[in-house]
Amino acid sequence: MSHAAQSGDGSISRVVPGKATPRGAYPHVKVVGDLVWVSGTSSRRADDSFAGVEVLADGSVRMDIREQTRAVIDNIRDILISVDCDLTDLVQVTSYLVDMADFAGYNEVYAEYFDHTGPTRTTVAVRELPHPHLLIEIQAVAARQGGPRPPAGP
Repeated sequence: MSHAAQSGDGSISRVVPGKATPRGAYPHVKVVGDLVWVSGTSSRRADDSFAGVEVLADGSVRMDIREQTRAVIDNIRDILISVDCDLTDLVQVTSYLVDMADFAGYNEVYAEYFDHTGPTRTTVAVRELPHPHLLIEIQAVAARQGGPRPPAGP
């Protein structure tokens, strides 16, 4: 279900169709003027499965930080596209890792998308994320190039 709302101040909040529904009362993205905030985003898919997670025959779980990082950044890109932005519009990201031992794999994939001209970045370790199969979550801020534009899509 798609939910988009425009407030009296002209800001727009949106839950993006085809993405995992937020697990709380918040939007995927909020636009105020030329600034765009993306809520914490994970590798969770619309069907509530997770990219980068494999449940093995013996019941154990294999999780891949590289796959999860790639899925998170791709989800952020899709969310940004829904408001007429892209990854090139990002100015700041904050990444939350459950285990800093995953930093090298996360950093390797991050570098596939961004270089030193990309957004500023902060990476912190957290005790846990909203699901035990999550290794990473990223929140982001973008600035629309050329000022405010009407949101794309429904």
